[in-house]
Amino acid sequence: MKKYTGYLIDLDGTIYCGNEVIDGAIPFINYLNQSETPYVFVTNNSSKTEEEVVNHLKGMGIETTKNHILTSSIAAAKYIKRQFTHPRCFVIGEHGLKRALQEEAIERVNEEANVVVVGLDREITYEKLTEASLMIRAGAAFISTNKDAAIPTPRGFEVGNGAMTAAIQTSTNVQPTFIGKPEKIIMEEAVHMLGIDRSQLLMIGDNYETDIQAGIQSNIDTLMVYTGVTGEDEYDSLRVKPTYALRNLHEFLHAVKEK
Repeated sequence: MKKYTGYLIDLDGTIYCGNEVIDGAIPFINYLNQSETPYVFVTNNSSKTEEEVVNHLKGMGIETTKNHILTSSIAAAKYIKRQFTHPRCFVIGEHGLKRALQEEAIERVNEEANVVVVGLDREITYEKLTEASLMIRAGAAFISTNKDAAIPTPRGFEVGNGAMTAAIQTSTNVQPTFIGKPEKIIMEEAVHMLGIDRSQLLMIGDNYETDIQAGIQSNIDTLMVYTGVTGEDEYDSLRVKPTYALRNLHEFLHAVKEK
């Protein structure tokens, strides 16, 4: 196994499941911290701020800082800042998305928006969907933090942002620009944060369709762990195989320490 200089790491299904840390996650992150190895947690979660993600991890015994966090909301805000000279955003989403836009000094409006950005919103209403659709029909750009149709929770898979985005897409017949994994936009931001050539990076995740495809599409080596969405019994049917596949992070840490 090749030795890597830095890591891009998924969270849900790789590091934790709900409020339970996954076996091997704590020693692996401790190793990265102690060896001062650069890493970024790359998550499609758009509802949480960096501080909330850090506090969630610390509550499970994982020490990290906000400098190691990249959410789809942060990547979306930075993308909007780069792409639009004077963005006026109509927002469907929770405080994680709103805070990210605020940090980039992006104006939020309720009318005459030139950008509609959609993130997970557990207080979604018909009126919000209608307003977003009307503004997109009037010419506003359509951006979505991620295409996850469902999200894993302790009670099962709940409606994800991708499903809400699909309602607007179906109504307007406009294809949104997606930001989160497996798209290149969030991966390019993660690579920029680390400042390391992508040939020296490894993307680690449990979901073939998001985490592993994100690495494949961005020409970054991948490690799939069988601790979440994609099971070991699915490996043979995968159209493009991950660079590596292991049962968990314990196995990977053992391999890394042998280098």
